[in-house]
Amino acid sequence: MMMLRSKLMMENMKMALETIRTHKVRSFLTVLGVMIGVMVAIVTASILLGVEKNVQDSFNQFGANNLWVFRFSFNFHVGRMSAEERQRKPLSYEDAMAIKEDAPAVHNVSVEIFPRAGQGPGTPRTARYKNHELSSIDFNGATSSMAEVNMLSIADGRFFTESEDLHRADVAVIGADVAKTLFPGEPALDKQILVAGTPYTVIGVYEKKKSGSLDTGLDNSINVPYRSYRKHYPQDDENFIVVQAKQGMKVQAEDQIRSILRMRRRVPPDKPDNFGLSTAEAVGNQLTDILSKVLMLVIAIVSVGLLVGGVGVMNIMLMAVTERTREIGVRKAIGARRRDISFQFIVEAMTLTGAGGVIGVIFSLLISFVMQLFHFPSSVPLWAVLVAISVASSVGLFFGIYPAVKAARLDPVVALRYE
Repeated sequence: MMMLRSKLMMENMKMALETIRTHKVRSFLTVLGVMIGVMVAIVTASILLGVEKNVQDSFNQFGANNLWVFRFSFNFHVGRMSAEERQRKPLSYEDAMAIKEDAPAVHNVSVEIFPRAGQGPGTPRTARYKNHELSSIDFNGATSSMAEVNMLSIADGRFFTESEDLHRADVAVIGADVAKTLFPGEPALDKQILVAGTPYTVIGVYEKKKSGSLDTGLDNSINVPYRSYRKHYPQDDENFIVVQAKQGMKVQAEDQIRSILRMRRRVPPDKPDNFGLSTAEAVGNQLTDILSKVLMLVIAIVSVGLLVGGVGVMNIMLMAVTERTREIGVRKAIGARRRDISFQFIVEAMTLTGAGGVIGVIFSLLISFVMQLFHFPSSVPLWAVLVAISVASSVGLFFGIYPAVKAARLDPVVALRYE
């Protein structure tokens, strides 16, 4: 019995494919909405999944035990900050040292300093070496613990020491892109660069970051010792603190940091924190949640396209019933049952939309491949392909029922007399 049904299914699919081949343009236009819907859904899902994977990989590189402390919160929100947030005073170097000394669950602390938003220099800082120039660089000061806490890799040379920080040495560690631009075809170590007119000796070059990584900004950065930066830019006071908790004590470290900062910043017990405290994992989860909502929105939009495509399929199948009325009458006259007729038209509708789904999948895979060639994050999972083809076929099933029932209910005598 199963073999007979399988054989009948194959025969119906062959008839459906023959119909598609006979009416190529009509069939293509019919499933265009399904094809575009599937293609958009898979391409969007592949981009979002690729971005999510890169985000998670990047956050993992920041350290599983690290906590971030900043003047503003790390929540993603739309619109302007509140008056309270705008009036917050920046965190200080002393805040970071208090965390390091007074929090038993903390292993190490690093501090980065840069201009406060809206109060920095009027023009972007520019790095120069001989006749080579690089503008809009990410230039900031950092403590000597930055490389260890943030698990930064040095490709050439070394990071600056605590002694160089204390003595305000004018040394710098530069990103891979900075080295490539300022020193094409030659080593960067021990060369002197000018940043906003101040000379710094290059003592290290960061390892090149993977394309798509969140911290690719490091490739375009120049880091100097914290006190060296303050020596030249005493007006800058925006501090970003990274705290490395002891193994297995991140929760305790977070509680201790919050308690210390609330006391130092004189936050009343009934008031919320006037600083931001988060982890790479928490920020990553927020971003993943946003990407999931975007994907749901895209699916809703794609559903409209599939609905339009389904209506087109129903229309073309109703036309097919009219065109093949006499054929249906002949089949019924020689013993075909209602369910045989309806099954034929449902399989034909599913084959039509399924073919559109397959074409959409092929185009989406090609688009994803091209994006990967240009180092754009894109990852097409197998489940997305299977779901897309299943949904496309389901559209044919749903919208093919009415034409199939209409064909099955035709009176064979009337059908045979139809011209």
